[in-house]
Amino acid sequence: MINFYEASITCPICGNHTDVSLDASNGDQDFYEDCRQCCHPIHIHLHANELTNRLEVIVNSDEE
Repeated sequence: MINFYEASITCPICGNHTDVSLDASNGDQDFYEDCRQCCHPIHIHLHANELTNRLEVIVNSDEE
């Protein structure tokens, strides 16, 4: 599995697209990126599914 990815995510608050760098070398992770448009924190959950050899990214805000 490749460990480093570039992805475009959508801010759950304002809908702006933000590019993020994802590092899957440490397995499952939870982290925050600030939206470049509205500055709200975006909660990103990263799951490395080793059975399907895919990286799953879940994006939400803590305001939900």
